[in-house]
Amino acid sequence: MQGDLLRLQRCSRCLYPTTKPDLTFDANGVCSACTAFDKRAMVDWAKRKHELELLLETGKNSSGYDCIVPSSGGKDSHWQVLTLIEMGAKPLVVTATTCHLTEIGRANIDNLARYATTVEFSPNKVTRAKLNKIGLLEIGDISWPEHVSIFTTPFRAACDFGIPLIFYGECPQEAYGGPPGTDEAKELTQRWVQEFGGFIGLRPHDLIGRDEITAHDMVDYTPPPIEKLKAVGVRAYFLGQFFNWGSRRNARVAKENGMQFKNPSLANWWNFENLDNAQTGLHDWFCYLKFGYGRATAQLSVDIRNGYITREKAASKNNESWFPYPYIGVSVDDVLDNIGVGFNQQRDAERRFTNREIFGTRNPRYTDTVDERRATG
Repeated sequence: MQGDLLRLQRCSRCLYPTTKPDLTFDANGVCSACTAFDKRAMVDWAKRKHELELLLETGKNSSGYDCIVPSSGGKDSHWQVLTLIEMGAKPLVVTATTCHLTEIGRANIDNLARYATTVEFSPNKVTRAKLNKIGLLEIGDISWPEHVSIFTTPFRAACDFGIPLIFYGECPQEAYGGPPGTDEAKELTQRWVQEFGGFIGLRPHDLIGRDEITAHDMVDYTPPPIEKLKAVGVRAYFLGQFFNWGSRRNARVAKENGMQFKNPSLANWWNFENLDNAQTGLHDWFCYLKFGYGRATAQLSVDIRNGYITREKAASKNNESWFPYPYIGVSVDDVLDNIGVGFNQQRDAERRFTNREIFGTRNPRYTDTVDERRATG
């Protein structure tokens, strides 16, 4: 385990710390993600699949498509689309263009388009860069616009195309932990979006008028009117609640069907996740500064629960305290230049968002020059 992480109290079974938002722990120190995973053994998965078959029947419409699959072109998107096709459904793949698309991300989106019709929605890139900058400097989340559009674009597409069913991937609270009872949610409701949909206290209407951002600019980040959703009868579900979700299984199926893999950075454990957006390295780094854990903890914890690695060995493999200077081969300098943020601005944001209860007075893995930072990550 990296020295930066020793201050944290962790789940007695996986690596999740008590600082992870929305995570709860039982009397034995077991986190809600591990508790939710244990419940899978008691689920009648055949019955759940039958429920899904009935849902697909209710989604029949005149559009020519049975459902929408929100997609990044990643391993889960591949598995979802291929599974629904195997069940006899015809999904429309809807991709909300990411903030800083990588070459491998482009290749994987195109690969998935070999199997199902894909529609890509690309918001105004000037506005997107402004939102990235505001997100990074004001709430410590460069990915704010991407996370929001994941839960607005597919709903807008459902209204535009008249397709009432949307299937997202896993339920995050079931797979990664959440407040009691939230792991059982099958349907992704508007209330769920408001609570867990990535807004982090920053609402789309708050940004109108900021840096010449107009109401029209924010349409792509705003859910469609309730009247439109009701007119089409739009409903969204977590496909992972109808199948026993497996990240490595999904990755294997995706690779067998042409998806490309690449290790994003030293701070990651898996080489098959979050390959499409070069900004993800900074997003994960700020998560580490705020809460003392990052992407590797989440990935290693999933592998611990599934028996792929022991908790002790996983702790020794956790490199998330390394600054991801290059992410998918893209330097942090290029990422910052793309959104108009200078090195000193990012440095100031790092200091402001570092959790001093975890790291004390020092700045974790922080160096004063770009060259020194490049050498550490």
